[in-house]
Amino acid sequence: MYDVIGDIHGHAAELRLLLDRLGYAESNGIFRHPTRQALFLGDFIDRGPAIREVLTIVRNMVEAGAARAVMGNHEFNALCYATPDPAAPGEFLRPHNEHNVHQHRATMHQFAGDPAWSDWLNWFRTLPVFLELDGLRCIHACWHPHSLQEIGRALSAHGTMTAAFLEQATAKRTPLFDAIEIALKGIDVRLPEGVHYHDKDGHLRRRVRLQWYRSPHNQTWRSYTISVHPEEMPDTLFPAVDYPDLEPYAVDAPPVFFGHYWLSPGEVVSPTPRAPNAACLDYSVARGGQLVAYRWDGEQILSPDKFVAVPAHHRETPRTVDPVTS
Repeated sequence: MYDVIGDIHGHAAELRLLLDRLGYAESNGIFRHPTRQALFLGDFIDRGPAIREVLTIVRNMVEAGAARAVMGNHEFNALCYATPDPAAPGEFLRPHNEHNVHQHRATMHQFAGDPAWSDWLNWFRTLPVFLELDGLRCIHACWHPHSLQEIGRALSAHGTMTAAFLEQATAKRTPLFDAIEIALKGIDVRLPEGVHYHDKDGHLRRRVRLQWYRSPHNQTWRSYTISVHPEEMPDTLFPAVDYPDLEPYAVDAPPVFFGHYWLSPGEVVSPTPRAPNAACLDYSVARGGQLVAYRWDGEQILSPDKFVAVPAHHRETPRTVDPVTS
């Protein structure tokens, strides 16, 4: 069956240890399991100390058939960061502003002056946005059928994530932009007036991401948002009627695995499913948490006993910033 592995962010030592614990052995530069296949949930780059090694391990496994992988928002961001903006000479589809430069700094530093970086970017283009295999689903942030259909239509038209696709996908308030945002970053909504919180980088946030894998019925803002500080959320009823595009994951749908959400340090000791058929595998390895996998053997109801985790050996240096509004 499958071993689903969450966001790695350049932490190769932890990846090697996790693969070893899962029973994968390295031979000729490729980790293989005699009966299982790894499924990677994206976000291989940025933040960590060994990004090239992580990419090499994952790509070698994928090309040898020992693994499959989906794209994370950091791989998508890297493509946009490197693609010139045809509407603004000298600029890029992902602006090289202070925030974006900081987020991408570890990758750019480790690949500085290396012509092979363009080959890695081309490999990113080959990564699917989602996988649906033998009774399970994998996506980086949010399984949202309407968005996946929109992305599928665009990829059918362009063939792959070409510069033209990326230009369309970064044009705000377009269907493809919205679809990419949801699939790779999640469903986010504006908080009630006067409510905010600070994210992992110290930024002031007035929007939150929703627990799309659960029904919003009888939920409050506090219980239905994904936040590092849930106590800062209002304990008032979540107004689901205001969000007609919300498509909560069906309770009878195949198990879905995703990453992206930087589950808090208080949760890293005992990873657990987010819902009976939904599991997040991002437990903040780049923030001193854990690199986490789930060993899936065909079950519809996910079990806490099937998580496998290794602690982080390296932590990203905290950033000192002035809070900003977004």
